[in-house]
Amino acid sequence: MSKAPQIVKVSEDAPETIEKVVHINRCAKVVKGGRRFSFAALVVTGDQKGKVGFGYGKAKEVPEAIRKGTDQANRHQVHIELNGETIPHEVVGEADGGRVLLKPAGAGTGVIAGGGVRAVLEAAGVKNVLSKSLGSNNQLAVVQATIDGLMKLRTMEQFKALRSIEGASAEA
Repeated sequence: MSKAPQIVKVSEDAPETIEKVVHINRCAKVVKGGRRFSFAALVVTGDQKGKVGFGYGKAKEVPEAIRKGTDQANRHQVHIELNGETIPHEVVGEADGGRVLLKPAGAGTGVIAGGGVRAVLEAAGVKNVLSKSLGSNNQLAVVQATIDGLMKLRTMEQFKALRSIEGASAEA
């Protein structure tokens, strides 16, 4: 149950954010009069310039669950390091039972990913990447694992800075 991405303009100063509904879960509670349904929505938002976040909203109605998920996703956005339109190096992200392998790809490759991984990468602004989901098929775990992998990314300059600090402290 995925939905076409929405571009939402919050204010004139704020950058445009993309919002994608990854999964909507319907739960039923059996009561005396029948079944009561509630919904949970997994939403990914990003500015397509290196900021991405996810949210999990629950409510009695679908639009309200999506709104809550979007609010949570916007509050919990993180910045990730990009190398042009791809990622700087290969990485494996893990969360719960989900494991996701992300590999940089050459220009023109596109986003080779499915489901939650694709939603996260497109919202973050990654244009060329290869991916493989290795663990659980649970959408929430896959989205969390993808964001975990993206947060582990470092640029060459960051590695050089880390090594120069480590080298200076070893000599002292």
